[in-house]
Amino acid sequence: MEKFEKLKEVIAGVEADATKFYDGGNAAAGTRVRKAMQDIKVLASDIRKEVTEKKNGAK
Repeated sequence: MEKFEKLKEVIAGVEADATKFYDGGNAAAGTRVRKAMQDIKVLASDIRKEVTEKKNGAK
């Protein structure tokens, strides 16, 4: 559950940069959005692995 909370924090934190990039055309904000998306990808993969392990361990 810790990684899921971290995922929510990353998403909430990148929201302002996404607005700056899409509405304001701020290229630096776009770079931060791309980095956050990579972090989200890694966290999502880790969460997926944990869920699979827990699901298969319950059998």
